[in-house]
Amino acid sequence: MESILISSCLLGERVRYDGKTALCEHPLIKRWQQQQRLVPICPEMSGGLPCPRPAAEILGGQGDEVLSGETQVKTRQGHDVSNHFLRGAEKALSLCQQHHINIAILKARSPSCGSSNTYNGQFQGTLVDGQGVTAALLKSSGIRLFDENQLPQVEAYLQQLESDPEAGPC
Repeated sequence: MESILISSCLLGERVRYDGKTALCEHPLIKRWQQQQRLVPICPEMSGGLPCPRPAAEILGGQGDEVLSGETQVKTRQGHDVSNHFLRGAEKALSLCQQHHINIAILKARSPSCGSSNTYNGQFQGTLVDGQGVTAALLKSSGIRLFDENQLPQVEAYLQQLESDPEAGPC
């Protein structure tokens, strides 16, 4: 049975920057929990950031550029928290390797977990295409990314993987 990495906040853990949760009560999440498929992580807290913590955004919104050292993750006050985000991404990847995980459900729009878009680093609510730091690292390692709005697609991919193990990650 395939395991799934999931953002802890989607399971109701109060780990978001503002100390709140982003609980996703979708029936598929509940089923996967019952099947003990889910491996939770909050990359930001795993990287050493507290909760609550100041909001942070990627300058330019591209996690792959943080990974390459071309840009930074900064708080609204201008503090560079890139190293925390990088450490958290590495811990998420390590969990995936340890549990042979090929699928991740990550919180949409997060500077760590956003799988298709993130905020642009200006703290004005402007989204840009791209991934958060953890999402970019996982994607570059062959892990298939989804967010909480794509759970039926996760289910379809799980069925594909489990019916044809050769169809694994690209």
